[in-house]
Amino acid sequence: MLVAPRMLLLHAAGVLALVACVLLGRWQYDAWQLHREDQAAAIADQPPVALDRVLGPDDPYRNDAVGQPVTVSGTWVPGSTAYVADRPADGGQDARTGYWQLASLAVCPPGDCAGASAIPVVLGWTLQVPSSTGPPRGRADLTGWLQPGEGSEVDSDPTDDVLASLRIPDLLQRSDRDLYAGYVILDEPRTARGGLAPVTPDSLPKPPASAGLRNLLYAVQWWVFGGFAVFLWWRWCRDEMAPRLPSEA
Repeated sequence: MLVAPRMLLLHAAGVLALVACVLLGRWQYDAWQLHREDQAAAIADQPPVALDRVLGPDDPYRNDAVGQPVTVSGTWVPGSTAYVADRPADGGQDARTGYWQLASLAVCPPGDCAGASAIPVVLGWTLQVPSSTGPPRGRADLTGWLQPGEGSEVDSDPTDDVLASLRIPDLLQRSDRDLYAGYVILDEPRTARGGLAPVTPDSLPKPPASAGLRNLLYAVQWWVFGGFAVFLWWRWCRDEMAPRLPSEA
């Protein structure tokens, strides 16, 4: 019964429907990915704005500020150098993994930095710890990409200078200052003085999944349609075979 001519037409229609739904879903999924990449690139290429226009010292991080170029001025906090482990070189194009070196910058005008909140700053990438780059000192005027604090792996050893991820709560345990809810990645690392490799926009965390969400929902919708087509094919075949199956009695 399942290989009768009219059933072969049903099989062909089912296969075509399934393939069409899978391909259309993949097309919408790729469009979602492309939209996210375009959004990240568009934000990263915007003119920098002052940090206080995007994020205050006590503000929660805004989702639309991921990758926003900012300018920030302040004084380096002594003894705030740390390293973030398992960071790929050159945005993942290089197979090596190393460390991000970071230090905290107290955001304040000259001569008025007592008690000022600080923001972590990624200085660059290094293959090994300790790096030959000395801790930064004095005042600095920086430009970089603003990023939210990570919330993945908790640091298991707060006594060393190596972090499992760039979680702001882990940095708070190592600092005597309040910290911003995000961090800045320098657009020009301190390569001249310390040999740190740059952390490029390709290394920035991906934008949130909500970017281009409509395309993602369309992809899921097409794949659901594909599953429904398989269900209809199975139900039709079962109904065709049902009259010829022996009764349970």
